[in-house]
Amino acid sequence: MADPQAPSSAATAIAGVEAGLAAQGYIASRQIATAVYLSQAIDKPILVEGPAGVGKTELAKAIAAWRGLKMIRLQCYEGLDEAKALYEWKYAKQLLYTQILKDKLGEVLGGAQTLHAALAQLHDFGDVFFSKEFVEPRPLLQALLEPNGCVLLIDEIDKSDAEFESLLLEILSDFQVTIPELGSIAAAKPPTVILTSNSERNLGDALKRRCLHLHIGFPEQKLEERIVESRVPGISQTLRRQLVAFIHDIRSLDLKKQPSVSETIDWARVLVLLQAAELGHEVVKDTLNVLLKYESDIEVALPQVTTFVAKAQRQHVF
Repeated sequence: MADPQAPSSAATAIAGVEAGLAAQGYIASRQIATAVYLSQAIDKPILVEGPAGVGKTELAKAIAAWRGLKMIRLQCYEGLDEAKALYEWKYAKQLLYTQILKDKLGEVLGGAQTLHAALAQLHDFGDVFFSKEFVEPRPLLQALLEPNGCVLLIDEIDKSDAEFESLLLEILSDFQVTIPELGSIAAAKPPTVILTSNSERNLGDALKRRCLHLHIGFPEQKLEERIVESRVPGISQTLRRQLVAFIHDIRSLDLKKQPSVSETIDWARVLVLLQAAELGHEVVKDTLNVLLKYESDIEVALPQVTTFVAKAQRQHVF
């Protein structure tokens, strides 16, 4: 009879994902590790949503480094089309080939006895213009052509036009694309696909159905302390706990932009550089611009600095 206390193979695998990402400096929550495991197990893309700076893009980088895979990144923007995302024809090469064919036209048609035969021979050569040799792969097609697989990061999908989502549907569901002149091109090995969104616009249901959904918000205090410890190894335990506590209080204010995890890490590095042993009123005031990116937010936070610093110091005295 199986031991009910023994960890399941899935639980072991999820723990392995956590450990693998941690080895790359990415401290993942259980929810993140589970999503990465499921994506691998069922070959499904992950749509990662959440505010900017919480580690969505870094997750793709960490997965690629952990699994030893190439990462191919498609940065989305308004007006992105298939010529920049999927493929385009090598027009210069086609023109050169045309010139060569023109110079050799006599040799090409030398054996043709009739106009019909000559046209048939030219038609055969014409098909070569739209062959794989003349295709310039862009990130989406590059990912499908990778023989050993890769991590395909489609970053900030919400910044692209809604029409661009339709271009992605075949890739996300079947890991293939259809080029009219060439037919369907299937992935040599299905890539691990990570889409990120800052929720600037609502994404279509068709795209969401093809993906696992993962929301990464601001981490809990203990997890954020682990992240700082991993990314800023020179920081003391006292300062680490105090600054994370302070940031969690700052996030309770009505700000235009809440400080993200990336700002937490930057601020921790600045405090270490300034040789701060613990959080103090003056050093916070002098460096608050590292944490908050809008002057209006700094003006909101300044009256609370003394209170929040004192609270952080009281909570983390040992």
